[in-house]
Amino acid sequence: MVKKVNEMEFKELADKGLSVVDFSATWCGPCQMLAPIMEQLSDEMPEVAFYNIDTDENQNIAMELQIRSIPAIHIFKDGKSVANTVGFQPKEMIKAFIEENK
Repeated sequence: MVKKVNEMEFKELADKGLSVVDFSATWCGPCQMLAPIMEQLSDEMPEVAFYNIDTDENQNIAMELQIRSIPAIHIFKDGKSVANTVGFQPKEMIKAFIEENK
């Protein structure tokens, strides 16, 4: 399950382990297309924590991470961003991206 969080919740939750964060917005078509893929991957990869952050509602973290285009996927290890990708991609590519950066 992808947990929708705000920036304060996220900073507490992403401190330990591996987290995949989907930065999106409700008005973004590609973001809406990506959402079910992220849900599928969260079911297939239970060892990874999946989160969604709405950039319109959480502008500070979007600015902090220099997110200029969405959807943006960031991988965090123990609270630090270690990799990111921007734009809609097929499920297989996103899964490979996560696996490469575990």
